[in-house]
Amino acid sequence: MTVDNLINWFPFGTEWPVLTFVTAVIICALPVFLFIAVYALVAIYAELKISSFMQDKVGPMGQGVGLHAWKFGILQPVADALKLILKEDIIPDLADKKLFVMAPFIVFVGAFISFAALPFGQNIIIADMNIGIFYILAVGSLSVIGIILAGWSSNNKWSLYGGMRSAAQIISYEIPAGLSIISIVMLTGTLSMQGIIEFQSGTIWGVLPNWIIFNNPFSFIAFFIFFISGVAECNRTPFDIPEAESELVAGAFTEYSGMRYAFFFLSEYAEMFVISAIAVTAFLGGWNSPISGFMNSSGWGVFWFMLKSLSLIFLMIWFRWTLPRLRVDQLMSICWKVFLPFSLVNIFGVGIWSLLVG
Repeated sequence: MTVDNLINWFPFGTEWPVLTFVTAVIICALPVFLFIAVYALVAIYAELKISSFMQDKVGPMGQGVGLHAWKFGILQPVADALKLILKEDIIPDLADKKLFVMAPFIVFVGAFISFAALPFGQNIIIADMNIGIFYILAVGSLSVIGIILAGWSSNNKWSLYGGMRSAAQIISYEIPAGLSIISIVMLTGTLSMQGIIEFQSGTIWGVLPNWIIFNNPFSFIAFFIFFISGVAECNRTPFDIPEAESELVAGAFTEYSGMRYAFFFLSEYAEMFVISAIAVTAFLGGWNSPISGFMNSSGWGVFWFMLKSLSLIFLMIWFRWTLPRLRVDQLMSICWKVFLPFSLVNIFGVGIWSLLVG
């Protein structure tokens, strides 16, 4: 279902085109917002339980009638969300109030509108654009503006340090991530998200699924460069220097509380899903089944897409509770001295591979 389908479906579309377009966009946007909210609650719960398991703890317990006896703590993320919503919203007296208020919404909008081009299934995509992957990479950069505004407007040196660190990190790691996507575009010959997935249908040598990660050695390396760069763009451990609690309190978000802080929190989990979804689309076959011809219908496509995406999100959570935080010089060195050269070599290698092997 796309915005264009809804516009064509409305009987009054030609008479009130603006009203029709706005209505179609709202109908498509509302389920996406609800999906992000529910997914964030599930992801928070998963992170609490996974981290507790890795640290040999039981994790959250109770928070609900009948649930305490089961010791699952299922409503813990709901309790956390209610706490943030009901918490007092404080704006520092010396802050730039307009920019302070705008910053969390700019960060969230960048993550939210990225969902418009994500192909959840063969026929489930809000806007099937012919430049879909370029669009996602472009709007994803909006978060940098919001984070810088949050750090600057707070009038707090720790917030400013965190904002500048985050901007430097995100902008730096966008380069190897974008170069890794260029190699995918070279192989598939399209910027359409659905077109990239359709390229990956079938099998290689009748055994492996025809996913781009298995297409050649260079695309195999490109997947890891893109995914690790995506982890850095989400400010997740071991790349969480912008929010290093032991150094910067909470980085750019130090002065935020209540619902505004919740939007930053929500945006981080939304960006995790977007990065994972791009990796799944570009390298892991998207909604294609791992076994050719097996459970590959439209309904199963959503299942495979979500399963692959959530598996990569699990890896991000695993990284957080396993790896130590990098120093600033180490973080930048990995980007500019390792990932960037390898990304450029990958582009050259994919071009030679396409010419020689086809």
